[in-house]
Amino acid sequence: MARSTARKRALNTLYEADEKNQGIESLLEERIAYPGAQTPLPEYAIEICRGIADHRKAVDRMLNRYSTKWTVGRMSVIDRNILRIGAWEILFNDEVPDGVAIDEAIALAKTMSDAGSPSFIHGLLSAVADHKDDIDSEGHLVSDKAEETEAAEGAEAVEGTDSADSADGADGADSGASQEASVESVDSHESHDSHDSDDWGDWDADLADPATDTDDTDADAKTGDAPAPAESAAPSDSSEPSKPSDPSEPYGSSDSSDPSDEPKE
Repeated sequence: MARSTARKRALNTLYEADEKNQGIESLLEERIAYPGAQTPLPEYAIEICRGIADHRKAVDRMLNRYSTKWTVGRMSVIDRNILRIGAWEILFNDEVPDGVAIDEAIALAKTMSDAGSPSFIHGLLSAVADHKDDIDSEGHLVSDKAEETEAAEGAEAVEGTDSADSADGADGADSGASQEASVESVDSHESHDSHDSDDWGDWDADLADPATDTDDTDADAKTGDAPAPAESAAPSDSSEPSKPSDPSEPYGSSDSSDPSDEPKE
């Protein structure tokens, strides 16, 4: 049986599975076991259906990447399945020349779809053929693998930053303990010796007049409590809308409308 007929039978099966929202493999097995009034599915039709079932994600991503009008999900059911057949033959069937796959898809569109579909399918499949190297030998999009690698590296970088922050926190705690020990040592030393302002300036240049700060520092050292830091008021965001006095009015609301269903540019 001619491959043109096999493509049409494959299209019928893919269309039915899409309309029923049924798995391609599941429906294909039903049609193989119970062909009904039709002749058994040609071997090449079965190969097309199974190939698209195995690589549909990569096929659809390639179509989405190079479509200048619609995403696959917004195309008509018949058009997206014609495109899936053509793209699968271009990307995963080396026995079919790219030009033949495109011409056969255009022929299906002329007989099965509307007047504007052949030119759209021609342009999109030509772009897929020009960029078929985007698919690696395992059937994955090269850029997708690069994005996955970048995401993994980013996660490792975040984990490394968290570990460094934890280490810095531990070092900070150790440093704080050392400073407290130094303060206690100085206070102990003060009980035996007298100090003038120059001595205070030598060990802590940030301290104010020793005559006024000595009592507070000594009290903190005896109780083991560090002086509480001064609280600072959080800055206010003057750009934030004020809350209306009427509870029925929306707070900080703005007019918005859903985007219209426009074709993808």
